[in-house]
Amino acid sequence: MSHLEIILPFGIPPASLAKQLLQQVNAPSLQRLLSFAKASTPLRLNEFARLLPHEYFLFERDSISQKQKALEAQNVQRTPDQEQRYTSPRLSISKMLMHGLATPAASGYWFTLTPVHIHIARDHLVMTDPRRLQVSEAHARQLFLIAQEICQERGHELIFASPSMWFLRADTWRELQTASLDAAAGHNMDIWMPEGEQARNWRKLQNEIQMAWHNHAANLERENVGLVPINSVWIHGGSDQAHHVSPQTGMASIETFLHQLKNPSSTKPLTPIIIIEDLLEPALNSDWGSWLNALQQLEDQCFSPLWQALQNGELDRLNLGVSDHIQFVQFECKKPSWLQTFRKPHFNKLLALAASNHL
Repeated sequence: MSHLEIILPFGIPPASLAKQLLQQVNAPSLQRLLSFAKASTPLRLNEFARLLPHEYFLFERDSISQKQKALEAQNVQRTPDQEQRYTSPRLSISKMLMHGLATPAASGYWFTLTPVHIHIARDHLVMTDPRRLQVSEAHARQLFLIAQEICQERGHELIFASPSMWFLRADTWRELQTASLDAAAGHNMDIWMPEGEQARNWRKLQNEIQMAWHNHAANLERENVGLVPINSVWIHGGSDQAHHVSPQTGMASIETFLHQLKNPSSTKPLTPIIIIEDLLEPALNSDWGSWLNALQQLEDQCFSPLWQALQNGELDRLNLGVSDHIQFVQFECKKPSWLQTFRKPHFNKLLALAASNHL
């Protein structure tokens, strides 16, 4: 038995553009997958939640499943509390392990620090999507050394993993409620700033780092070549243990899965979870032309071969999860019946999901 679960963040387009965008993409395989699929009840979050719906689904999935089963036995439908803001996914230890910077028994409570650019938009501050900053290794290390010294003076260890990923140890900040990068990017920063007893201490540390980076040579060099300065850091993902969910990412994982379907090397069932983030960056930056191009590429490289695999019986079931900034819905896709193949495929389910955010 071969199963595949795909998470496609921002596979649901905005209501104002949904019809126009979906009319422009030639995606018959995706249309068929959605048309013949059974949709789950939408999982909806507060628009000010500190994480995106697909992040909530992935990293709270076990607790959702357990509570859902208990309530279903009582004929009660469980959905997240829409007034809850939650916190960012607790993934720092998992990320440290991926970079070889910790052991499964690592002590302490760690956060991820991401160098960011904050700019003024009318009467509030906005964080630019960090994916668009083009931070070089050399500039990142220069700024890191300054931040590391400041952190050490305040009793915090700071570790460099990559230009966009550093790790801060703060054992007394366990209750700090933080927002994920993608939940906060492009929005009023004040709404997504950390909250809790230690929030003031974080703000002091953040301000010291910001002042030390102001007019730093690395930022002046960036500005000289037309790049925005790295003028702040974002804290998120606090954890003291590895998360048990370890999804794969990207089209390379899809290609590997498809290869394994064609060339099975064992009788072990294939059941990966793969996040495809190709639509995430364009959506966060309202770059709908790039979103459309990315969806077309996914049709050709991902959905078309998966549809064929379902038809051929190589793939038994595909669970396709799509989301926007508020809701997440999972479609259970199986080989269609003979009668279903006579129905004209469509995007009606995606259009209805997009429209539901404006009801």
